[in-house]
Amino acid sequence: MKIFSLLYQKVMVWSRLPNAPWYLAVLSFAESSFFPIPPDVMLAPMSLSNPSKAWWFATITTIASVLGGLLGYLIGATAFGVIEPHLKASSYWPAFQVAELWFKDWGFWAIFVAGFSPIPYKVFTIAAGTLSMAIVPFTIASIIGRGARFFIVAGLMKWGGARMEANLHKYVDRIGWATVALIVIAVLVYR
Repeated sequence: MKIFSLLYQKVMVWSRLPNAPWYLAVLSFAESSFFPIPPDVMLAPMSLSNPSKAWWFATITTIASVLGGLLGYLIGATAFGVIEPHLKASSYWPAFQVAELWFKDWGFWAIFVAGFSPIPYKVFTIAAGTLSMAIVPFTIASIIGRGARFFIVAGLMKWGGARMEANLHKYVDRIGWATVALIVIAVLVYR
């Protein structure tokens, strides 16, 4: 089944649309505070389809993501009681508890690692607000962590260019199904 090839072709078309940078900014903002899909799914194809603008796309993603992180911080600082029942009922509750522990030990570095890694950054932004982390170190760690991640993604796509796009298109179905299999295995092992 070539489901992922079809999705890949659609995403590559969408990444070339004139409004794509706005969609990237909205996705980046939302993902940092409440939305589950990471901006990499738009940043990578946009950088791949237009390598000359890869650094610009990474900048948009970083700024919007940090602003979204500040919204997550605000949610944690002012509305945690409202979202706590929803958070406890979601799959993010264990990650939130880990975030709280990390803040007690590492503070700034917890935000940096969450910003750079695939760990749900939104959970850490809300935890930072809930635990009243100082806003300046939070913002600096977010800029460095998120910026490093998004500039690496954009740089790899810029560097790989058409050759990487051709290889990715060739193997996208295998990669997609392998990812689905890994997620299913992880869910089964986690339960």
